[in-house]
Amino acid sequence: MTVSRGSAARTGPEHHTDGTAPGSAGNPVDTLSALGSSWTWILASALATLIPGIIVLVWPDESLHVLAVIIGLYLLVAGGFRFVAAFSREGHGERLARLLVAVLFVLAGVLCLRNPLQTIAALSLIVGAVWLLSGMLTAYAALAAEDLSHRGFVLGMAALGVVAGIVVLALPTQSAVVLTRLLGLWLVLLGVVELGVAFAWRSALHRARAAQLSGPTTTV
Repeated sequence: MTVSRGSAARTGPEHHTDGTAPGSAGNPVDTLSALGSSWTWILASALATLIPGIIVLVWPDESLHVLAVIIGLYLLVAGGFRFVAAFSREGHGERLARLLVAVLFVLAGVLCLRNPLQTIAALSLIVGAVWLLSGMLTAYAALAAEDLSHRGFVLGMAALGVVAGIVVLALPTQSAVVLTRLLGLWLVLLGVVELGVAFAWRSALHRARAAQLSGPTTTV
């Protein structure tokens, strides 16, 4: 659940319409901040969630080994996106929550890939716990941010993650096919919501850019 996101109309250095700021390449933190604030980065994160969901829904009869590898790769890639996105927020509490989410995803991905022949119950436990905890941390970061754009979208993503985690943890599955369809459905839903956030963020950036170009009007 990658989100950027302070106010689109920022003070200080001018931001391009993709959310990046010029002259920030010298400082790694500034570079990560500019990258994480880009709407294209949010779009890429959404696709990183949506594509694995489509894959596991299209091929639900694959073995548990294949499912564990797909989910593990998804968690690793998503953790990387969330790590970069964490630097798009300046508040210490918000950034810490986002970094915890990134670490949680990466650790869960390593667990899935380290032992892909684990049981269905173990895989459900890992994914359910990740979605539940990351949803709670995302909700905390959204509520803690005073200038968060599209707060409703972000809270919706957080709520969806919490519900997904509860459902996966509360409904034990008896086969890899059932687990695949359940996880694939939630991945697709989460990816679609993230796509909505990405395009909403692009719209906000374009409006901010237009406002900067027009500038204040003066009367003679």
